[in-house]
Amino acid sequence: MKDDHNLSFDDYDEAHNPRPETTDFDRVVESALSRRGFLGGVLAMGSFATLGGALVPQSARAATSRFAYDAIPTSTADGISLPAGYKADIVVRWGDPLFSDAPEFDHATRGTAASQERAFGDNNDGMDIFAFEDKMLLVANNEYTNRSILSVTGENRLEDQDEIAKGMMAHGVSVMEVAQVNGAWAVVKNSPYNRRITPQTDMALTGPAAGHDLIKTDADPTGTMTKGTWNNCGNGQTPWGTYLACEENFNGYFSAADEAHEVSAELKRYGVSSKDWGYSWAKIDDRFDVAKNPNEPNRAGYVVEIDPTDPTSTPRKLTALGRFKHENAEVVVNNDGRIVVYMGDDERGEFMYRFVSDGVYAPGADTNELLEKGTLSVAKFNDNGTGEWLDLTPETTGMASSAEICVYARLAGSTVGATTMDRPEWITANPNKAEIYCALTNNKNRGVKTNAGGDETPVGGPNPREANKYGQIVRWWPENADHAASGFTWDLYVLAGNPVVHSDDKAGSENVTANNMFNSPDGIKFDGNGLLWIQTDGNYGNEGDFEGHGNNQMLAGDPATGEIRRFLVGPNECEVTGLTWSPDRRTMFVGIQHPGEYGNSSWPEGGTSVPRSAIIAVTREDGGLVG
Repeated sequence: MKDDHNLSFDDYDEAHNPRPETTDFDRVVESALSRRGFLGGVLAMGSFATLGGALVPQSARAATSRFAYDAIPTSTADGISLPAGYKADIVVRWGDPLFSDAPEFDHATRGTAASQERAFGDNNDGMDIFAFEDKMLLVANNEYTNRSILSVTGENRLEDQDEIAKGMMAHGVSVMEVAQVNGAWAVVKNSPYNRRITPQTDMALTGPAAGHDLIKTDADPTGTMTKGTWNNCGNGQTPWGTYLACEENFNGYFSAADEAHEVSAELKRYGVSSKDWGYSWAKIDDRFDVAKNPNEPNRAGYVVEIDPTDPTSTPRKLTALGRFKHENAEVVVNNDGRIVVYMGDDERGEFMYRFVSDGVYAPGADTNELLEKGTLSVAKFNDNGTGEWLDLTPETTGMASSAEICVYARLAGSTVGATTMDRPEWITANPNKAEIYCALTNNKNRGVKTNAGGDETPVGGPNPREANKYGQIVRWWPENADHAASGFTWDLYVLAGNPVVHSDDKAGSENVTANNMFNSPDGIKFDGNGLLWIQTDGNYGNEGDFEGHGNNQMLAGDPATGEIRRFLVGPNECEVTGLTWSPDRRTMFVGIQHPGEYGNSSWPEGGTSVPRSAIIAVTREDGGLVG
């Protein structure tokens, strides 16, 4: 086993809350599909003609190509690679001050808790642009910190109180006004809209779980107010102009002074234990001591709504959207005006969720209750290309109340028999039709181990490969183009893989070639033209099963033809994550997270500088549209 320093979030959880092994390998072998067999199975469904358009002839793809760039090769360089005619500039980096009273980033000390609270946070992830009056507001999640980089000692477990507090202040959300100065994007220091939202920011609890006994603590006996947000991964944007930050691996920040302390079965399902991941927050804030405050973890793991245009507003935790390890929140206005939110629970073998509002959206009307009252459902995929949304209600789950269902959404999903998925990450909706995509990034436990709740993870359906190293993207079509309908049909847009190394199903689908191969699709997002942008967070070892994959990357796919082209490759040991565009579509903002996470990068400043996560602005040298 790798030491804790090098464990991923999921691996750390499994090391401390191990899943049982399954032994039904006859089922696995029988269900596993070869590459050709899988394609044949999709064709035999009769619902759709091809797997993601993968069988469209190459000549037809070339004749109808909608790409405005030539594909680029993979790279292992410690920098940004782009097609000819494109360039990238740094907009903001971890530690860059948002206010003139904060110092510039200090490479020797990595700053202090006080300086970090006034500066851009670490490891930026999901983000969006908001045009407000004559301003441009960029909002970005700051998911977590690389502790061995943040600390001058290089240790993974933080011990010094100021470094613990500095790490805490590096989490949360950054709201920044940005503007172009001499053609380059930069933060407008001292803008009245600049704001850091941290694990210490006051937040309102809303929806069914607000005020419930499971949410109450000694500090908040009413169960209606809490502090802070952290480990925010993907995001969403509402039609009324608010930002949705999504709390993912919230569990790794709780601990107990007595490591023998036993947490409840419900907390174990969410990965909470008596040992944290090295952040040591319980040493400076008793909220994070699970022995003293066993309900505190129930107040994390939600979607948080933030109004970037009002720096005095109180963010709202939306319990109606369920509590789990949220990846992102894709918001759709249904044909009948109801708000639909699609969400993935990013852990091996967990579920995909949908929320449908009771009320309807009307521009200018009160929107507060649209994300507080509605129906939470979980997805079940059938092997024949159909599926259904299973409502999570007291009647279907046997739980006492909607509040309990929201707090223990994972348990509710297990009870109704939802499909265990290969780590559902970002979900995105095609702007031109009722069609939804979800990145299933990978799952080494598929067909090998159960999920954290003991649910089986059989090979089949949208999860067709045992011990899935590469990931895939599933898409579905709501029945009658109604996002609130219970039924849908589905197929796989792409199976990632390596056709250079493999000739079976690990080679990937037909639209994966030696020229565009990738692994672990994570962030996905449509542009206004209907191209699907795919960002990766996978294995960058560039050897063995991943030979030729290079560093993590961003590609674009055309759902109409199945064609996929590589557009960007990031620096060493980074994840490419977070994507948005300026309103005129002439700038694409892209997130570069954790470069040099194991010490092998000095991006973006080079030399002996500390590697720093950053947001880049990608533009065309001729000033044309990007995406």
